[in-house]
Amino acid sequence: MISVRDLERRYKRRDVHALRGVSFDVSAGERFGIVGESGSGKSTLVRLLAALDRPTAGTVSFQGQRIDSLPERKLRFLRREMQIVFQDPMGSLDPRMRVRDIVSEPLGRRSPERVAELLTAVGLPEDAAMRYPHQFSGGQRQRISIARALAPNPSVLIADEPVSALDVSVRAQILDLLARLVDEFSLTLIFVSHDLGVVRHVCDRVAVMRRGEIVEIGPVDQVYAAPEHEYTRELLAAAPNLRTELARLKGETDA
Repeated sequence: MISVRDLERRYKRRDVHALRGVSFDVSAGERFGIVGESGSGKSTLVRLLAALDRPTAGTVSFQGQRIDSLPERKLRFLRREMQIVFQDPMGSLDPRMRVRDIVSEPLGRRSPERVAELLTAVGLPEDAAMRYPHQFSGGQRQRISIARALAPNPSVLIADEPVSALDVSVRAQILDLLARLVDEFSLTLIFVSHDLGVVRHVCDRVAVMRRGEIVEIGPVDQVYAAPEHEYTRELLAAAPNLRTELARLKGETDA
């Protein structure tokens, strides 16, 4: 589905080498995680995968076609096939638009039936369509963002830190929702996070990034159980366990 070869991105004005020789493949239907701390190159990589930026060197191919050097007018197919869910739903949703218009905007027309179908799919009531983003909680707004991303029937969903701004209890719900929707809509998922524990919750395979390079890549359970790189071990040590945190919150609530 996606093939990346020897990808580099340098920003001369800031004298930053954001990506260095990054290579990997993502198969159709796979749940691929990209994990690393702030400044590791995750966001730069996402922009290149979505053809929102151009690499300094290397190639990005989507379904066998190179996209790294295509002009925007030839990327319409990619804009349909690949959608992104961002970290901050309030920042990615127009506060002046009703939910029905937000969700149907990628379709180029208003489609009440499609909006109702998508709201149901993400666990929101149909009457949510007439409300505005500020009338929802953070978790509900992220559900709206997911519904909008699914509207044009993409084959690839990029989730860029989609739960880092949410409470722990809501985080688990959104992760479970994403996992279910990936199966239901036959999606290929690229999930970006700084938290290896969160990636383990939804991904099959993971690439660990540090300073613009992939230092380790493999099945999530293998990387989690027997990390080969010291940096991966550091990430694991720093990552809170989602299930443990939820159990702790439940205990405090019961008390």
